[in-house]
Amino acid sequence: MAEVIRLATYDDRAPVAALRRAWTEENAGGPIADDDFEGRFDEWLQREQHQRLTWLGLVDDEPVAMVNMLVFTRMPRPGIEVSQWGYFANFYVRPEHRDAGLGSRMLAALTSYSDDHGLVRVILSPSERSVPFYERAGFSASNALMLRMPRSAAGTSPHR
Repeated sequence: MAEVIRLATYDDRAPVAALRRAWTEENAGGPIADDDFEGRFDEWLQREQHQRLTWLGLVDDEPVAMVNMLVFTRMPRPGIEVSQWGYFANFYVRPEHRDAGLGSRMLAALTSYSDDHGLVRVILSPSERSVPFYERAGFSASNALMLRMPRSAAGTSPHR
């Protein structure tokens, strides 16, 4: 099996959308009728692509995994270089490719990119199941950030 982890381009939007659909349907327990999804995904990506990077994991040229990072650029301050930080999100590996190290290698690609580009921090919102995975990669819980949920979202999952 030939494995490749690479940054996606805008031309990869169809396989990235397909992975997003697969993830959603896996969590929902089956297919979801939404003929408009791919069009909405394309519109979203057009708006986001200037500040969002997506990595694809391919096995034998088939896209089987994805993760993306939203890059925030801080507002400039006098006497201080502008800095950036990243938010990792939407990490998905197709079930038949899990527990073989692909996710760890993809996370290493993201953290290497973050280090190489001088991001001052990277954050994520892990699922309960993924916490040990991220801890093995050097992430730790932090109380340096605060969260406010809208009143209408009370009692809902932050992973909507």
